[in-house]
Amino acid sequence: MGVKAMGWAHSFPVSGGVRAGREWAREHLESLSWTADEPDTVDAVVLTVSELLTNAHIHAHSDARLVLTWDGDCLHVSVHDDDPTLPRQRDPGAGEQSGRGVGIVRMLADEWEMRCQRHGKVVTACFRPAGADRRIAD
Repeated sequence: MGVKAMGWAHSFPVSGGVRAGREWAREHLESLSWTADEPDTVDAVVLTVSELLTNAHIHAHSDARLVLTWDGDCLHVSVHDDDPTLPRQRDPGAGEQSGRGVGIVRMLADEWEMRCQRHGKVVTACFRPAGADRRIAD
């Protein structure tokens, strides 16, 4: 039996892409049957999208490609940028304006990974909603 999945992909430019990415992600999440009953998971996904797009834009100085994939068990949030340097978790001071993105993603996601690719890197976070209907719509 093959794996069925559904997903969406979109590129977001460095200028103005983070807000557009959050709105785009929230709109597409609404098409999944479990999201109405799991607003906290939806908010965690949208915040993760925001953090990963921000990291791509600020640290990689790159447009970002966002892919959302629902495989019936996990909602995968993947962001690809053009810089092969992997993000690292920092320990910012109380007054610092940045440096929390990786920690936020680690805290929110059920799983996450990062890997270099031929042209840049991809960071993926997985969210497993508790009450999700595990079937994929035909």
